[in-house]
Amino acid sequence: MKKSIVLFSGGLDSTTAIYWALDRYEKVFALTFDYGQRNRIELDMAGKVAQKLNVPQKVLRVNLKQIGGSSLTDTKLSLPQYEKMEEGEEGLPSTYVPFRNGIFLALAAAWAEVTGIKEIICGFNVIDSPNYPDTRKQFVQAMQEAINLGTKASLSPEKIQIIAPFLKMKKSDIIKEGLSLNVDYSFAISCYCGGEIPCQKCSSCVLRQKAWEKVGLQDPLILRLEEEGKI
Repeated sequence: MKKSIVLFSGGLDSTTAIYWALDRYEKVFALTFDYGQRNRIELDMAGKVAQKLNVPQKVLRVNLKQIGGSSLTDTKLSLPQYEKMEEGEEGLPSTYVPFRNGIFLALAAAWAEVTGIKEIICGFNVIDSPNYPDTRKQFVQAMQEAINLGTKASLSPEKIQIIAPFLKMKKSDIIKEGLSLNVDYSFAISCYCGGEIPCQKCSSCVLRQKAWEKVGLQDPLILRLEEEGKI
């Protein structure tokens, strides 16, 4: 049976990734991280989506608040707000969580080693957010090499693969890919601020809004919130 693990935050990219995996694998497992993030609503929504899709979900707790250094884990640091994406930060964004994706992939690799699963799927993409160092192709390749050197895969002809199918895609193209897979985006939470209702000011909200505008459709999350009378 062809199996995979999906790094599943509950955001737009990872929601697309889980549907992408379900279209290609006989068995898909969702791995979600409770890392002390400000936007904790994404954990609840990720659980709802996994349950709806009948995908087994494991939630690992690793408290990155202890490390700090990011406005996503340290509430003393303010989240940057923008009117449009062109105003985005230069250099390393304050929302970068130090080596977060490396930590997540290392833990996913440990779980893959125990379960015998050889493929780890992640929704990393770099085109619209080029300043995050842990979403680049070189990073993914380096992590895959390190995992295969430092696990029992080093003793086997079967290696662990990290698959990032959206790496070279714009957010709007990821949405189009998702729509072709009938992805339900109404519970995919992107906002960094921590609420179910998007702030429309953080970089993630602005990027998401721009992507839906480019696709030419209204964001299903907004439609759901309107239908429920929440906005």
